[in-house]
Amino acid sequence: MKTVLVGVGQAGGKIATALSEFDAQMGFNSVIDAVAINTAKTDLSSLPIETVLIGQSQVSGHGVGGDNELGAEVMQSDIQEVMGTLSSKIHANAESIVVIAGLGGGSGSGGAPVLVHELKKVYDVPIYALGVLPGKDEGTMYAVNAGRSLKTLAREADSLMLLDNDAWKASGESVSEGYNAINKNIARRFGLLFAAGEATEGVGESVVDTSEVINTLRSGGISALGYASSPAAEDPAENINVVMSAARNALLTGSSVPGATDADSALLVIAGEPKRISRKGVEKARRWLEDETGSMQVRGGDFPVKSDRIAALILLGGIERSNRVNQFIERARQAAKEQKEEDKKKVDQKSLFQNDELENLF
Repeated sequence: MKTVLVGVGQAGGKIATALSEFDAQMGFNSVIDAVAINTAKTDLSSLPIETVLIGQSQVSGHGVGGDNELGAEVMQSDIQEVMGTLSSKIHANAESIVVIAGLGGGSGSGGAPVLVHELKKVYDVPIYALGVLPGKDEGTMYAVNAGRSLKTLAREADSLMLLDNDAWKASGESVSEGYNAINKNIARRFGLLFAAGEATEGVGESVVDTSEVINTLRSGGISALGYASSPAAEDPAENINVVMSAARNALLTGSSVPGATDADSALLVIAGEPKRISRKGVEKARRWLEDETGSMQVRGGDFPVKSDRIAALILLGGIERSNRVNQFIERARQAAKEQKEEDKKKVDQKSLFQNDELENLF
């Protein structure tokens, strides 16, 4: 899939960069171009991709401080400049545009839905969003922002590809180490998905192409991506269980949204050397995926690459009813309630200093 990446906010810019670098390193050539947009000048200065600083008249390059309503307002006010920059990047051969954002901050969670809405007015290709949910330890404001942004992006985008930060965060890592590891995981998984059918080693029996990715995401709403790999023998007859194991692990332990198995549609991509891929294993894995997801729309295909491993990518479309998504929405609701109560306390405390009875003390 030929795609243009647009990172909004700090996390969005870093992920767009990581995806672009992974694609170049692997020689897939599926990423046509990448742009980072932010309200904070310092977050853009270290990025090697083209950048756009917005909101200079409102926040003077200092960011929106986690205020996603201000993030949306800034994006809307500077949308012509943003769209002008993107028009030179989005060529006729683009098959999709992916807007990437962390859903907990201010610039990304507020600005990304506004940008997706504008892009859909202008371009005929699918406009996808790749959104990262904040971890449980990131605070009330981040959960509230993400709850708002998740619903809006899921409505505006052709599909919101969701990633739960807590899924890939290892214990004992520092904050910067944790995010760097997460960004690399995102780049590997989604980079392989975007590259499927683009640059391949050898000829597979049934090579997946862009239309199968688009059709899997056609139902809209929220989607998830799973990935896992295992060492493979040279004889494909010995790799039936290898293919099955990779598929099981991709869905059950390697998903970007853990626990999301019920889906409207699914795509199973088996990556590896064609001579090592067991056709029996692929068919068996596909039938298992149909049973596990409850979907009759399960597509499949190969991704021929030079490797002594077999990897499985599983793309799920329409996972809104999954427990993990419902749990997060409930957590966001609770966080919004707590924030409202906290704001009320602040107002009550402020009123103490507006009491006329205190005037005679001064």
